[in-house]
Amino acid sequence: QGHFVESGGGLVQPGGSVRLSCEATGFILRWYAVAWFRQVSGERREGILCLSPSDENNEHSNAAKDRFTMSRDRIKNTMYLEIDSVIPEDTGIYYCAAAAACGLDLRGTFDGGYWGHGTQVTVSQ
Repeated sequence: QGHFVESGGGLVQPGGSVRLSCEATGFILRWYAVAWFRQVSGERREGILCLSPSDENNEHSNAAKDRFTMSRDRIKNTMYLEIDSVIPEDTGIYYCAAAAACGLDLRGTFDGGYWGHGTQVTVSQ
């Protein structure tokens, strides 16, 4: 059974940048749609961005369009999330996931897919 190894989280100062990585093991990542999710304490996990199997963007959150960028290295079997000019509201647990397609409802579409374990991003001075 395939899974992700997720890394890159931690403490970052406001205005800085963070780059999260998810390396897929046990499955071929380029065959799947890939997405990033964020969970804030006390709230439901929500989708941020999604890429189709052909790496076409499917932007889910309006707030993420300006400062969030996701990508995939099809050779390294790894997906990434870059957050620029981070603000305290970016704080949360970030999850990577893979599924057949992005769709309109990312949570529903990715429910049966592969998931990372989540990594904490904390934006603070």
